[in-house]
Amino acid sequence: MKFIFPKNYRYQAKLLGFIDYITAIVDLIIGIFLFLILKMLIQKITIRIYVFVILFLPIILVSIFLINGENIVSYFMMIIRFLKRRGVYFYNKN
Repeated sequence: MKFIFPKNYRYQAKLLGFIDYITAIVDLIIGIFLFLILKMLIQKITIRIYVFVILFLPIILVSIFLINGENIVSYFMMIIRFLKRRGVYFYNKN
């Protein structure tokens, strides 16, 4: 049996099948950084947990659902590239 893969198909290993490793590592770094900041600012553990969940949950949801298989680093690079050159559209001629 032969399988035909499109030319632009890229295989990416994913953690638990839905988030790639680069995005998971970036999310982990952001989570640790946010946890350390909250640890310095808020003394009560229950309030710290509530604030952490409220601030970190949107980041996780964006990385899982809104990126369409891209890793978060290339997604933000694409946004920055677009903001720098608004008149130039993304077009790759083969």
